[in-house]
Amino acid sequence: MGEGGNLPIGPGVWGFLALFVLAIALWLLVRNMNARLRRMAYREHERLEAERPADGDQPGGGEDPRPTEQG
Repeated sequence: MGEGGNLPIGPGVWGFLALFVLAIALWLLVRNMNARLRRMAYREHERLEAERPADGDQPGGGEDPRPTEQG
């Protein structure tokens, strides 16, 4: 019926390039997210250290440093 026996079927070079660009974008997004989460945790740790009383009667400051969920 049809004489198209050697037609290339598949994504080819453009499909590979599109997938490669998406993979690079995903890698950059994950890297940025990890940096932001690390920075946020560091700032939270600094804030808790600043709120802790300076006299140091109790090693833990008498309170649980983890935030509690309300609501």
